[in-house]
Amino acid sequence: MSRGSAGSIGSAASASEYRVCSNCRKVLRQEKRIRVSQPLTRGPSAFIPEKEIVYFAPKVMQASGLNERTNLLVEEYSTSGRLDNITQVMSLHTQYLESFLRSQFYMLRMDGPLPLPYRHYIAIMAAARHQCSYLVNMHVDEFLKTGGIAEWLNGLEYIPQRLKNLNEINKLLAHQPWLITKEHIQKLVKTGENNWSLPELVHAVVLLAHYHALASFVFGSGINPERDPDTSNGFRLIAVNKFCVCDLANDNIENASLTSSNFGIADSLSELEALMERMKRLQEEKEEEEASQEEMATRFEKEKKESLLVVTGAFDDEMVSTSDVSRYIEDPGFGYKDFARRGEEHLPTFRAQDYTWENHGFSLVNRLYSDIGHLLDEKFRMVYNLTYNTMATHEDVDTTMLRRALFNYVHCMFGIRYDDYDYGEVNQLLERSLKVYIKTVTCYPERTTKRMYDSYWRQFKHSEKVHVNLLLMEARMQAELLYALRAITRHLT
Repeated sequence: MSRGSAGSIGSAASASEYRVCSNCRKVLRQEKRIRVSQPLTRGPSAFIPEKEIVYFAPKVMQASGLNERTNLLVEEYSTSGRLDNITQVMSLHTQYLESFLRSQFYMLRMDGPLPLPYRHYIAIMAAARHQCSYLVNMHVDEFLKTGGIAEWLNGLEYIPQRLKNLNEINKLLAHQPWLITKEHIQKLVKTGENNWSLPELVHAVVLLAHYHALASFVFGSGINPERDPDTSNGFRLIAVNKFCVCDLANDNIENASLTSSNFGIADSLSELEALMERMKRLQEEKEEEEASQEEMATRFEKEKKESLLVVTGAFDDEMVSTSDVSRYIEDPGFGYKDFARRGEEHLPTFRAQDYTWENHGFSLVNRLYSDIGHLLDEKFRMVYNLTYNTMATHEDVDTTMLRRALFNYVHCMFGIRYDDYDYGEVNQLLERSLKVYIKTVTCYPERTTKRMYDSYWRQFKHSEKVHVNLLLMEARMQAELLYALRAITRHLT
C-alpha cells in the first residue's frame, strides 16, 4: 500500500466520521476509543487538588530544616522505601499520621505471632473484599519482598488450608460483623494441624479490621494509583471517545465524574450557618434538660431504622471496575446488609456499655498480642479528640458534638448503641448527602464517587473532609474489633 493511500480518508467512510486534532493535527476517527487510567488528575488524590497536599520529592526531603510534618513523611519514606499516596493525604493531619504509621508499622514489621508473609497475604485478602486494587497491589509487592511464595498469588486455592480457614471471618468482619459468634472462633482454634493459636488469631483479626477500614479511607479520599497503568494491572479504566492521545498527555479532557457539581456559593454558605446554628441549639437544649434513658433508646431505634432509608445508589455515577482481585475472594456475592433489615429476624443491639473497647477489648487484645492494644487505643483517641477548633471559615468552634455524631452514626449502622448518647443529634447534625457518603464509604467503599465527596459540606476545607474519613475509618475498625473480640471473650469464658 502506498504512503498516499495509507494517509487518505477513503470514499467508503463519510468525512463526518473523522475529525482533526486541534493540537497535533492528526486525523482521528470519531468513534475511536482510547483506554486511559482513571482518574486523570495528578497528585495523591482524585478528589483533592494537588496544591492542597504538599508533595515532597526525595531530593527536597533530604534538605535540612524540615518541619514536623515533613519529618514524619521522611521517616515513613525511609521505613517503607516509598512515600505513598495514603501517607501524603493523611499528612494533612500530622498528629494522627504519626499514630497511624506507628500502629501499622508494628502490626506489619515488628515481632508478633504471625510470619511476615502471612501478614501481607491477610492484608491482600482483606482489601480484596472491597475490590481495593490499590492496597492489594501494594501488599502483593510486600508479600514477595518478605519471602512470600509467589504461587499463592494465583489465588485462594493455592494457599495453605490454615489461611483458607480465615475466609469466613474475613467476609463476616468486612460486611456483617454482628454475625460473628464464639463458634467461629472455636472452629479456627480447635486442635488440629491447621488450627490458629489465640495470639495468631488476634493478630489476624487486627490486620483484617485494619485493611477493611483502610479500604474505606482509600476510596473515600479518592486515593490515586501508585503505578503506571501501562505496566500494572488491576486499576480502573474508562473509555474516552473523540480524543487524541495528545489530549490525554496534556490533561485536556474534562471527566464528568471528576468535576465538581455547580453548587451556588450562597446555598453552601447558608448550609454552613444552619449547621452552626443547630449545634448551638443542641448544646443549649442539652444544658437545659437531658433526655431520659427510655427516650434515648427510642431515638436510637428510630435512627437505626432511618439508616435503612439512606440509599447509596442516590448517585448514579457509573462505576466501571476492571480490577481483577476476585482470585483472593471467596463468596463474592456476600456483602453488607442493614443491621435493622425490615421483615427479618430482629438482631439484638450491641450495647456498648456491655462490652467496651476501653474496659474489655483493649485488655484482651493487649494480653494476646502484646502492645498493639496501646497503639490502637492511642490511634482511636487521637482521631476522636483531634480538633483545630475550626469549621470552614469559622474559628474557636467546639466540634466535639459533630465528631461524636460521625463516630456514633457509623457504630449505629453496625448495630452498636451507646446508652449515654442522644441519637437525635445525628439527625440534627448530619444532612442526607453526608449520611449517603458515610454509609457508602463505610459499608460499600468501592461505590464511592467524587460527586458524593463533593456533595456534602461544600464550604469546608479538604483537610476537614479528610478528617471525616479518618473518623469513619477508625469507627469502622473499632466496630469490627468489638464484635470479633467479644466473640473471642465468649469463647474463653
